[in-house]
Amino acid sequence: MSDNKTNKVKYNLKNVHVAVLTKTTEGYSYATPKHIPGAVSLSLDPEGDSNPFYADGIVYFRSTSNNGYSGDLEMALIPEWFFTDILKETLDSNGVLVEKSDVAETEKFALLFEFDGDIHSIRHVMYNCSVSRPSVASQTKEESIEPVTETLSLTADPREDGLVKSKTGDTTTAAIYDAWYESVYVPTIEETPTANTTSTKTAAKTTTVKEG
Repeated sequence: MSDNKTNKVKYNLKNVHVAVLTKTTEGYSYATPKHIPGAVSLSLDPEGDSNPFYADGIVYFRSTSNNGYSGDLEMALIPEWFFTDILKETLDSNGVLVEKSDVAETEKFALLFEFDGDIHSIRHVMYNCSVSRPSVASQTKEESIEPVTETLSLTADPREDGLVKSKTGDTTTAAIYDAWYESVYVPTIEETPTANTTSTKTAAKTTTVKEG
């Protein structure tokens, strides 16, 4: 990541992972990211308002709000563990996956993924995601087999501390880049006092809850 070369284009979606989010009185933590194979497409649109204030015959001031993103994540086939860990379906004693109507809220999670680039891949994390149940659909087989994908309607809201997403850049360190899917990258703001002023700098940490 320090070769001074920058991407000109991006393409392809791969390495989709999710990490269950836990919120406590002490803050936020994430489980170890789990891979969902078979990424097909991801399309997320920004949510928020732009409100102009007019004065002197022009837009004198404009306020904007960031309410995260919403859209669709399309996968070849959603794995069973996603239905139990995220959508809170249950496996009965016969190994049958059961959906019940008394589930009021699904688990929130971080979504990690990457896009290929002509130089290096761009890795992303969205910190506070939730999904709705996928549709049940398929179709008859004709002369050739055409796979039927599954789509999750996804919302990525800001956390209560305002954190929405992060992504790797041209100068991201190799240590952070290489460990992206080992634990959820979370930036922190550290205050550095000086004699007369207080400046801020951004430091990185990862927060992981080991499963099992």
